[in-house]
Amino acid sequence: MRDIIFDLDGTLIDSAPSILASMQAAFDAAGLRPMRPLAQDLVGPPLHEIIAALLPKEHACQVSRLTASFKQHYDETGYRDTQAYEGITDMLKELRRHTHRLRIATNKRILPTRRIVDHLGWNSLFDEVHALDAFTPPLRGKAEMLATLRPKLHAPAIYVGDRPEDATAAAQAGLPFLLVAWGYAPANYLTHSDKAKTPLELAQHLLAMVEHGASIIPTKI
Repeated sequence: MRDIIFDLDGTLIDSAPSILASMQAAFDAAGLRPMRPLAQDLVGPPLHEIIAALLPKEHACQVSRLTASFKQHYDETGYRDTQAYEGITDMLKELRRHTHRLRIATNKRILPTRRIVDHLGWNSLFDEVHALDAFTPPLRGKAEMLATLRPKLHAPAIYVGDRPEDATAAAQAGLPFLLVAWGYAPANYLTHSDKAKTPLELAQHLLAMVEHGASIIPTKI
C-alpha cells in the first residue's frame, strides 16, 4: 500500500469553465470588469489571490466582497458544471483495486471540494480530502499542507499535479512529484518537463513504482 495524493483542479477535473463562470457572475454582481480576460490559466492559486489580481487598484478593497459573491454562486450551483477528465475515474478505480490509498490536497476550499467529489461519485475512491481551510488555523499554502500530511503517509508517497507550483510544493515538502500533461500548466513548462500524457499512462507508472521498483518521472521545477 502507498499513499497517492492528487491535486484537484487541472489534475482530476476540468474546473475552469465552472470557476470562470462564477468569477464572471461575481464581477457582474459588483458592476466591475476584471483587468484581464477570464481564461483557464487563472485557475490554480487560492481564490483571494485570483480575485486580487483581477481587480483594478482603485477597487482593491473589494476583494472580500467579490470573494463572498463567488463562493455563493460556485458553492450553490457553479460546482455542478465541473467535469472529470476522460479516463480519470477508471484510473482512480484501478489504483484503488491495487489497494493504494488515495487523497486529495487542493487549494480549493473544502466545501466545494467535497461537493464536487460527491457530485462525481468519488466518495468511495478517496480515503481523505484535504484543503487549506480544512485545517485549524487554515494553512498558508500547498507546501505547508503537504508537509503537514507527510508524517501520516505510507512511504513512498507521491504528489500528482498539473502546474509548476505543484512541483515546487512537493519539493518543499520532501515528496516526489509526477506531472500530468492535460491540466493548466504553461505550454513552455510542459515542453521541458517529463510528464504522464494520459490517465492510463499515469496509472501504469504509479503502479510500476510499487510493483517493479520503478523510479518516479524526474520532473523539472
